[in-house]
Amino acid sequence: MALTKLNFITGNKNKLAEVRSILGDVIEVDSQTADISEIQGTVEEIAEEKARRAAEVINGPVLVEDSALEFSALKGFPGPYIKYFLDALGLEGLNKMLDGFEDRTAEAGTIVRPRGQINFGWDPIFEYDGKATFAEMKQEEKNLVSHGHKALVKLQQWLAHGQEQLT
Repeated sequence: MALTKLNFITGNKNKLAEVRSILGDVIEVDSQTADISEIQGTVEEIAEEKARRAAEVINGPVLVEDSALEFSALKGFPGPYIKYFLDALGLEGLNKMLDGFEDRTAEAGTIVRPRGQINFGWDPIFEYDGKATFAEMKQEEKNLVSHGHKALVKLQQWLAHGQEQLT
């Protein structure tokens, strides 16, 4: 039996719009929030547990999104705890964490002073190509390099073609 509906666990309308724009042709995407406490661990452990707990709360299939921002100078910190650091410190505070370090690189980019419109968390401080932050890029341009977009495209392909193997 093919999956026809997926619950995306988010309260962020911009993330929901992005997911629907990618998956909407192959599956109905609803949005729900679930009050789920996060465990400490690796990105993979946190995402897996978040999905398991959300599926229990929703009592059905879910899609969860969890990201990490790893500063090279801080040996990967704050990593999967970026959401809490962003909430507590803001974009400027994240920048100040790197003041005093020559290395301002992060996984797949560089941390810069905030530039661009704030739609997705830390996009205004994440410079990918040495020219533009994710927040300054057009959506199509960001989609070419965004790990989240690439993952959603793979899910879309699986939903469109891979499920036949399950029936």
